[in-house]
Amino acid sequence: MPDGSLSLPARLYLLAWDTTKLKVTDAAHLPHIVRAGALTELAQRGLLADVDGIATPTDPDAQTGDPVLDGLLELVEESRPHRWKTWVSLRARVTLDAVRAQLAADGYLRAEKTRVLGVFPSVEYEIDRVAVVDRLREEAREVLEGPTPVEDVPEHDAALVALAAGAELRTLLSGKEQRQYKQRIEDLAERSGATTPALKKAVQEVRSAVTLVMTTTGVPGS
Repeated sequence: MPDGSLSLPARLYLLAWDTTKLKVTDAAHLPHIVRAGALTELAQRGLLADVDGIATPTDPDAQTGDPVLDGLLELVEESRPHRWKTWVSLRARVTLDAVRAQLAADGYLRAEKTRVLGVFPSVEYEIDRVAVVDRLREEAREVLEGPTPVEDVPEHDAALVALAAGAELRTLLSGKEQRQYKQRIEDLAERSGATTPALKKAVQEVRSAVTLVMTTTGVPGS
């Protein structure tokens, strides 16, 4: 994948950009998609574990060095226990805002300050590195289509495609392709948590939660 230093939530956010229309797609569900990516990466790093369906920090002193991931890890640590599906939605916009601010600071986005109704300060983001997003999409399509065997796909790349497909991200694949690559997507989801049974359970919980969000309107806590 290009720009390998980018976190999973950052790559999911960039993947949601339609670079032909220069706008982000599915804005209503984007906070949940990005949060699902952050939860999955923390699980893949061994910093969140599944304990009877509860997203549980494994080390209260652990940090990743990524402010987005560390911010979510701190939030989980300081909150009462919740299931994965709750964390996909609960205060999800906090993670989205942190990802956008990080990408703007790193030059992927351009932040423009505006005022809502001419009074309330706000920030709008424009994509500034279209070529990177296009390359990210091309690489993700290669993971989706093959020919690389699923077992040879890195776990973080498998998670990117599995989550994007679970979230029905049309900037990556169409509804027809969802059906065409159904088995490949399921295999990539399995690959996302292949290291240990505990990780597999965590990834399954997150993916199921983000898929549920896509079919539910008015999700609280977003």
